[in-house]
Order: sequence, then C-alpha cells, then structure tokens
Amino acid sequence: MNFKLAFLVGNRIVSRTTFRMSSTAETFQNSDDVLRRILKSTKTIALIGASKNTERASNHVMCEIYSVMKMSSSTLQEMGYKVIPINPGLAKENYILHGERVYSNLKEVSSEFTVDMVDIFRNSKDAGPIVDEAVVIGAKSVWLQLGVVNEDAAKRAIDAGLDVAMNTCPLIEAPRLGINGPDESSSL
Repeated sequence: MNFKLAFLVGNRIVSRTTFRMSSTAETFQNSDDVLRRILKSTKTIALIGASKNTERASNHVMCEIYSVMKMSSSTLQEMGYKVIPINPGLAKENYILHGERVYSNLKEVSSEFTVDMVDIFRNSKDAGPIVDEAVVIGAKSVWLQLGVVNEDAAKRAIDAGLDVAMNTCPLIEAPRLGINGPDESSSL
C-alpha cells in the first residue's frame, strides 16, 4: 500500500514524499508511553539524512516552520531540542545547516556530544546499520521516520535497551501527546 505525505509552508506544498507500507501486518507497535519518554527525556538529536534542500522533510523537521497536516507549526529546534545534522557530503563542505555544523557520521558527533535520540531519514534498508551505530555510541533512542520500517533493527535496538519509535514523526507525535519539548529536569 502506498501513502503520500505533503509538507506545507503556509498554503504552499514544499515537499512531497511517497512511502510504501507492506501489506503484511507489522509486529512493532509504537507505544505512547515510549514516545512520551523519548520526547520528554531527549535533549540532543542526531538527524541522519539532513538536507540543505528546503524541499526535503529532513530540512523542515530540523528548523523550517511548516505544518504537518495542520497539526504542528513547530520544529525540533523551536521546541528546544539541539539538532545535530548528519550528512557526509555536506560535512565535506564544512556546511552549517540551520546554525549547526553538519557532521559526517554518528561516531564523529558522539565524540563531541551525548546523543539522546538518533532520528533516521534514510530508507528502511539503510536504517539497520544506523541503528547498530546508535547502539554503539550509547544513544538512548532511535526514531525511524515516516516510511522507514525495519523490524529487525527495531528489535536489535530494543534488545540493547534503547527506546524505539518507527514509521512516525516527532512533529506529529509531540502535539498529539501534548509535548512542547524536552523536560527541563532532563539532564544533558
């Protein structure tokens, strides 16, 4: 089954994406308790697949003001999260994206920051090795974005003690759950 998602800025569609869902039932189910824990305890997010292309969802989620099906006018940075973009090509250019240096990989980020959440904007197949790297660097959670479904990777992350969100977006879940950003009491 194919789904389409459009990101809006004002009344203008700036990004469209199509993703395919398997017709077979998936075993992983997001839990509102886990989503709340991730969104409230996270301070620093490593965003895999960051893009300077303003038409890409990974660009909007990080900083640009947009509306997801008129559910949110906030972004991760506006909500108070530190978002560290990861894109090897942009890192080679020493690119600064929305005020943050772009890094080439999670290991490089983890040498400078404690990563709470790894937010994955890659295809489902590529998500597996990224999840494994998130485990190695000691991330607390992985968030596989809309259309990114990797049951085996989710199981490995859970088995390693990480919280997992899959096939959803924090900018959809946060307002649905009444969360405006990280808890002030959460430690960096």
